[in-house]
Amino acid sequence: HFYKRLFAMSGSRFLVCVYGTLKRGEPNHHWLSSPENGFQQFQGQAMTVNMFPLVIASRYNIPYLMDKAGVGNKIMGEIYEVDDKMLGKLDELEDHPRYYERRLEQVTKVDSKEEMTCWIYLLKKYKEEMLSLPMLSNYKSDDDHGRPYVPRSEREDLTNYYTDVQE
Repeated sequence: HFYKRLFAMSGSRFLVCVYGTLKRGEPNHHWLSSPENGFQQFQGQAMTVNMFPLVIASRYNIPYLMDKAGVGNKIMGEIYEVDDKMLGKLDELEDHPRYYERRLEQVTKVDSKEEMTCWIYLLKKYKEEMLSLPMLSNYKSDDDHGRPYVPRSEREDLTNYYTDVQE
């Protein structure tokens, strides 16, 4: 947890940039907005400094930010300040580090153009053919892509789909 301490804000607060189902109005935002999961405070919208492939894949139509900087688009996300408890809950949702991997990335706030370093969740191991899927810059579950996210409560198994996107 060296990096957690190194980049901790006052009182063990961290900046996280979310780009998918955790954004406001999206199916998993309740993880962030639920006080029993810990503290969170919306800090604004941001765009990643690096380009990444953001695709919708798996049988559950999950948005994946693949760890291939320089390919795809700059990604629109939301910055939240969170405490250690909330960061732990987000790690649980994203199954870090087994499935998604959380790491620090540079983002630019949309309103102030301020560049900041935030934790972001990336899919490090993925099937190469996912790079041929349509690449998004701003994810919305209900959009013209026609692939709405399937919530965990509607899935028959919470891990068997990992092989949909990983070797």
